[in-house]
Amino acid sequence: MRSWRRGTKEMDLILGPFADSQLERLDPDELDLYEALLAENDQDLYPWITARLGDARPGPQPLLPLLDRVAAFAHDRLARK
Repeated sequence: MRSWRRGTKEMDLILGPFADSQLERLDPDELDLYEALLAENDQDLYPWITARLGDARPGPQPLLPLLDRVAAFAHDRLARK
């Protein structure tokens, strides 16, 4: 629910489908990181995720692998449309 009701529509559309598709595949440590990611501000998360389409990898160090995963999922999902 928290992935679909972020506060900005852009993050709803990125994190909602990711959560629906990927949460059951995350191990306990990754779930803890996802909880930390959800605690971040949407105005920070959006550029952290969308910047990954280029060469930049902004964001807190512990979240970098998960941010990469969310960005790749969102990119692949959009590429299929």
